[in-house]
Amino acid sequence: MEEDCSAEALTELRERQPSALELLQVAAGSGLAAYAVWALLLQPGFRRVPLRLQVPYVGASARQVEHVLLLLRGRPGKLVDLGSGDGRIVLAAHKCGLRPAVGYELNPWLVRLAWLHAWRAGCASSVSYRRENLWKVSLRDCYNVSVFLAPSVLPLLEDKLQTELPVGARVVSGRFPLPTWQPVAVVGEGLDRVWAYDVHSGGPAEQAVPGPSSASVPGAPAAQAD
Repeated sequence: MEEDCSAEALTELRERQPSALELLQVAAGSGLAAYAVWALLLQPGFRRVPLRLQVPYVGASARQVEHVLLLLRGRPGKLVDLGSGDGRIVLAAHKCGLRPAVGYELNPWLVRLAWLHAWRAGCASSVSYRRENLWKVSLRDCYNVSVFLAPSVLPLLEDKLQTELPVGARVVSGRFPLPTWQPVAVVGEGLDRVWAYDVHSGGPAEQAVPGPSSASVPGAPAAQAD
């Protein structure tokens, strides 16, 4: 994987002019309450998911995507984005050499939007977006996992990750940290902050360290303690 891939992906995201669909996407993201009602009442897929496990969509920023790629740089293996939204993290990860890159998203309109972005980037045949409930997806072959989820579901996600992830896997959580796991690296500030967690043979509970460290992330800035 090229070292400057995250910078190139970020430049592409910043230089590209927003389309009408993307502007609509931003508007939808700003109306979270309306979106939640719509998802609950009108979408059959969401009606099958308990309310406490539903997560409103807010697209990752260019800076957040950059931080995710930084914390995954140099790692081989499959990348899975749980709750992939419009697919931007999957697409950027694929361009940086994380393959296969797969996104799981229950909202059918966001899945279609993700495929549109992939088609425009010439990667429609190379990435994968699946309309599936992330809570039912098996993670047993996943070594790189990206999540941008609400704090209310992160404790349950920890249980799923601990049960299913193989040794050597890395989890990158954006906006909010996993509640009990100890990070091995932290980059960014505020809502752009991203945390990385590694799964060792003793399980996540035994990976505690005195504080965050970026030693395992080549070229990463100094970690910021919470």
